Formats: sequence, C-alpha cells, structure tokens
Amino acid sequence: MSDSTNHLYDEIDRQNQHLPASSRRGLIKGTAASLAGMGLFGLMSASAEAKVSTNDANKAENILAVAATAEVLATIVNTVGPEKLGSQLDAVTRRNVQAAAQQEKNHYELLTSKAVGGKEVTKTIYVPDEVFASKENLLKTLVVGDQVFINAYLLGVTVFARQGTLSGSKFARYAAEIMATEAVHRAVALQSLGELGNDRVYAKFAQREEVAGLPTTGAPGFYDIMDAVTVLESAGFGFGKPGSKPGTAYNYDEVAARTPVDPGVNTISIS
Repeated sequence: MSDSTNHLYDEIDRQNQHLPASSRRGLIKGTAASLAGMGLFGLMSASAEAKVSTNDANKAENILAVAATAEVLATIVNTVGPEKLGSQLDAVTRRNVQAAAQQEKNHYELLTSKAVGGKEVTKTIYVPDEVFASKENLLKTLVVGDQVFINAYLLGVTVFARQGTLSGSKFARYAAEIMATEAVHRAVALQSLGELGNDRVYAKFAQREEVAGLPTTGAPGFYDIMDAVTVLESAGFGFGKPGSKPGTAYNYDEVAARTPVDPGVNTISIS
C-alpha cells in the first residue's frame, strides 16, 4: 500500500474519531473498495505525492532552510546582474530583474521571520562569473534557478499540507504564493530571451524540462529538497564555499542593502 493511500486512510480515521472503531473501519473498507473499483490504486501509488518522501530530508526545517538560502542566492543574482550588465539589458528587462530582486528579498525576510522560523544555511554565495558575462547567461540562469525554486516550493506545499493542521495549511499557502511569483520571474526571463514566457499549462514539478538550450534541458524535477541544492551546485554555485566554476563571493547583507525598490511592486505583505 502506498504512502498516499495510507495517509488517506489515516485522515478518514482521524476525522471520524467520534464514530465507533467498527464504523471507522467500515468507512475505510468502503473507500478502499471504491478506489479499487475505479482503478485508482495504481494512479495514487504512482502519483507525485506518493514519491515525496516523509524522511528527515524533507522535514519542514530543511525545506525552510533550503528555501531561505535559495532566496539569498536569488536576491544576490537579481541585484548584481543589472549592476554588472548595465546597458546590455533593455529597460523593461532591467526593471523586471530588479523588481524580482526586491521580491526575493521580501521572500527571504518572510521565511526567516519569527512567524515562519526558517534559517538560511549561509549568507555567502559564490556566483559563477559566467552568470554575469552576458544578458543571455543571466537570463538563462534565472530561468533555471526559478524553476528550481518552483519545484522546491511545490514540494513544500505537499509536505506542509500533509501535516493536516492549520499551521501546515498556512505554510502550504505561503509556499504556493511564493511559487506563483517565482513562476512569473521565470516567464519574464524567458520572454526577455525571445521565447514564449507563458509556455506551461501547469507549473512543472516532476516532469522533464522541455525548454531547449538550458543546462537542465531534459532533466526531471525532484522529490527531495536537498536535490535543489544539488542542481544549483551543479550549475557552479557555492554555498559558503567556492563552487565548481570560477566565481566571486557575494554577501547577502551587503547586496540586499542596495537592492532597489520599485514603486510599481504591490502586494508586499502576506495574509
């Protein structure tokens, strides 16, 4: 029996605690019969949710730590990119990237607030020098990075929702709201590359990357939050230490102090 069906049966049992044990067993048996009759057992066992492990790697603290550290990286790249490339970026692209820097900084501040309780692994990121070598390199890095963030936040939605508590549902919503913004960042970066920005019917989670010409083209999504770190490290980023490619160290506090604020950015607080 898959983790997802076990979870379903546990929920049925929990939500019907007011009923006698025999009645709860009857409800579970009835649900099992219905799923079997509709041929859904195989579908559930093969679902993305069933593949998201419940081991320590995907515990809430790790997801928050990886997410906060990713937002450190994103704030740095989106702030420094326009500084380095200057007039190589057209006005619209420059404004979109700088607005993304402001938004990533806001995400980091939310994730590390007392209300959420996340803690970054490091504030020092080694960024490959090639990222800032050209407009195309920067934008492709943003497309790849934002997809990693989308995957990570969707994984977070799954893990937090599984908690079955008000706190879990709140954090799941936070993750979904941030993921939606990361999807916008990816779309505008693609559009600035001359590609279709709104190219997906659904935000990509487990599916393979179909955009051509990226370092991650053809690679599948991930079910373990630590794989987000692996993907970023394979692109040459270093977290608190030099990465696998020639790069420069940037400190979040120094960079975030000069992250621009765009008056057009709205919905700057979360409900």
